[in-house]
Amino acid sequence: MADQPQAKYRADYQAPEYTITDIALDFDLHDTAARIIAVSQVKRLAEQDAALKLDGDALKLVRIEVNGEAWTKYEETPAGLTLTGLPTAFELTIETEVNPEANTLLEGLYKSGGGFCTQCEAEGFRRITYYLDRPDVLARFTTKVTADKANFPFLLSNGNRIAQGDLDNGRHWVQWEDPFPKPSYLFALVAGDFDVLRDKYTTMSGRDVELEIFVDKGNLDRADYAMTSLINSMKWDEERFGLEYDLDIYMIVAVDFFNMGAMENKGLNVFNSKFVLANPQTATDVDYQGIEAVIGHEYFHNWTGNRVTCRDWFQLSLKEGLTVFRDQEFSSDLGSRAVNRINNVRIVRGPQFAEDRGPMSHPIRPEQVIEMNNFYTLTVYEKGSEVIRMMHTLLGEEKFQAGIKLYFERHDGTAATCDDFVQAMEDASGVDLVAFRRWYSQAGTPVVNVATDYDAESKSYRVTVKQATAPTPGQEEKVALHIPLDIELYDSKGNVIELQCNGEAVHHVLDVKQEEQVFEFDNVPEQPVISLLREFSAPVVLEYDYSDDELVFLMVHARNEFARWDAGQMLLAKYIRDNVTNVQNGKAVEFPASVVDAFRGALLADDLDPAFIAEMLTLPSENEVAGWYKCVDVDAINKVVGEIKAILATEMEDELTAIYHSLAQPSYTIEHQAMAKRALRNRCLSYLACTEKGNELVTAQYQVSDNMTDTMAAMAAANNAELACRAEQMKDFSDKWTHDGLVMDKWFALQGSNPADNALANVRETMNHPAFDLKNPNRTRNLVANFCGNNPVRFHAKDGSGYVFLTEILTALNTSNPQVASRLIEPFLKYRQYDEARQVLMRAELEKLAALENLAKDLFEKVEKALAL
Repeated sequence: MADQPQAKYRADYQAPEYTITDIALDFDLHDTAARIIAVSQVKRLAEQDAALKLDGDALKLVRIEVNGEAWTKYEETPAGLTLTGLPTAFELTIETEVNPEANTLLEGLYKSGGGFCTQCEAEGFRRITYYLDRPDVLARFTTKVTADKANFPFLLSNGNRIAQGDLDNGRHWVQWEDPFPKPSYLFALVAGDFDVLRDKYTTMSGRDVELEIFVDKGNLDRADYAMTSLINSMKWDEERFGLEYDLDIYMIVAVDFFNMGAMENKGLNVFNSKFVLANPQTATDVDYQGIEAVIGHEYFHNWTGNRVTCRDWFQLSLKEGLTVFRDQEFSSDLGSRAVNRINNVRIVRGPQFAEDRGPMSHPIRPEQVIEMNNFYTLTVYEKGSEVIRMMHTLLGEEKFQAGIKLYFERHDGTAATCDDFVQAMEDASGVDLVAFRRWYSQAGTPVVNVATDYDAESKSYRVTVKQATAPTPGQEEKVALHIPLDIELYDSKGNVIELQCNGEAVHHVLDVKQEEQVFEFDNVPEQPVISLLREFSAPVVLEYDYSDDELVFLMVHARNEFARWDAGQMLLAKYIRDNVTNVQNGKAVEFPASVVDAFRGALLADDLDPAFIAEMLTLPSENEVAGWYKCVDVDAINKVVGEIKAILATEMEDELTAIYHSLAQPSYTIEHQAMAKRALRNRCLSYLACTEKGNELVTAQYQVSDNMTDTMAAMAAANNAELACRAEQMKDFSDKWTHDGLVMDKWFALQGSNPADNALANVRETMNHPAFDLKNPNRTRNLVANFCGNNPVRFHAKDGSGYVFLTEILTALNTSNPQVASRLIEPFLKYRQYDEARQVLMRAELEKLAALENLAKDLFEKVEKALAL
């Protein structure tokens, strides 16, 4: 590259020298030449005369005026416009032109299908007009949109609709006003022809809010659940957090071409259609749950992100970590708290911990960035949520809510920082969070080692806790963190032993703040079994030498369902590790009958939610297992996980068969209990697919299924077990659904995760399928990302063919959509965790990418950091 992209540092933050209090936007939309007139009210904040530096990217400048007069004191730069000689306060008019049809980056103003759409977070507004495109400049927006009425009958933007009219030339216009100051990243515009689902919601103060969901023509029957989820979100936020919606209308638009899941633009949320459209024939239970979570997430941003936004992009977790915590609580309150917690923890322990170990390791509040889009990460979102959850654990619900209330009282209508949030929590609760703040600045995953000792004579029990965090890129020295460690003690009959110290009751959450601490408990009548890190009370790796008997005991007796699941996972982990060593030494995979019996007991438990039992029977993914090793043996892990599944299937075949048949339902509903039964039934099927009767059972389910959940469960079972019926099912499904890209994404995902020897050849052939489009992020993620990220034994083929394939895809996307490319490159970033031969092959591909003359910032940052290790 001619000019290397430069890093930006949190420490270099400076308040803006100018601000914009109001902006009136006028869009004249045409496919290849959209005209935008922006009239801004600008004030200088600096005490002395200063140049006004406006951000801009890929814009054609038409005119500049200051206070209605042409302005010539400006310079166009690669980063935007620099204006000089300006008065203290003035009206700035800038007219620009953009080409939405040519905008494949899907940032700024672009065409999605037949309509116009915008995506401005993080820095997309600068692709619309020259502006102070930073989150700490908050302005009131008024937007007028003009377009052809026949093709674009709906013209949408932020806020409330205040005027509209028709023009003589077949065009029409609509004007919108957002009374709440907001940064430019929250701006949105959509123009198109849609079907619309309408409803109303009456807030707790009695205001009526119009609710509108816009979907492509013919998809109206797939919008009902999204509306239900929206209404549930509004109600839950009032009941749990006392937060009420503030505009007269709330709109959601589903679009097919979208880089993210959804965007919380004020009053006009733009969604990837994946998280809006659902009916029983096209969506699985998991799709329904995803829609509920994402609808909730974007709605909850109205307060935690919009009303209070972040001062700079280094503070991204201020809005995202907090809002992920809120959407997780929403899903937990409406569904199964245990199952939701398990699924959230799987993400943290798997891909987030992997991110902590890699070259892009960063704190939840990064210290430096080259391309901001690269920091929409699991660390910022999911680990950020865990940091909020730890605060909730330390404060309790009542004090946490008091902290939230104080946070809004102090910062409503402003751009705040992570420190502002923690300070509000500390001030409202009186809980010391000084040491806790280190979670915001320290990268990596702490390892917590626990040792215990019981003295029968004194009836005392000692728990010794040590913590350590390995060095990460740019952070060699680590400090002790404030870790809330949730524990519980059980006697031999499964009764809880109350925690006491010096005869006084002790809280079950231990405050671990030092590198090594000892906690002593008295009046412990017998050698206890300890349950550690209940509810995953901190995002750490736990080391404790449990015996098999203790883990089986906890699987049965722990009164916290997460702890029961976690004990089962630890038991599986012991034997997966042992068997990886066995395989490496040429020995057979062994799995004791006693361990099988423990999982048989979980399967047959009649006091547990079927959805929870399904989670108990879910093995760790091969990627999660890979994270346990400094040098990953892809082939051994694949063999061990597959054979343990086959052993469980064979040994529990009778029980799995009986439960599979007992859970058949006469009709499909999306009630929680119905979903729970399907989850367990289909988990049983995934095991039974590994037995002699697998092909027959899977074929029968596919043929009689009347819903996408059971259809996809059958297809996934056939795919993963490489059954004879797979080919016929895949062809039948493709013939039926080729016209519907969103449904075909499920088919593409199966092709990507296909474990067959010729998986890569199948993927390459699938790219020629009429429903596939590399320019569509959903299609690419489901096929390519599934192969590269979720099919490790085939992607990491010893001949390096998978690596060559990924480089081809990244090179193609480098210019068309580098944001998607940046997400696809993740498997290459872990190359040092593999054997030397694979390291050499992957590094060679990274060097090919580094040599590209036009390497985008999104890829440059990750390639550079990976090669620097």
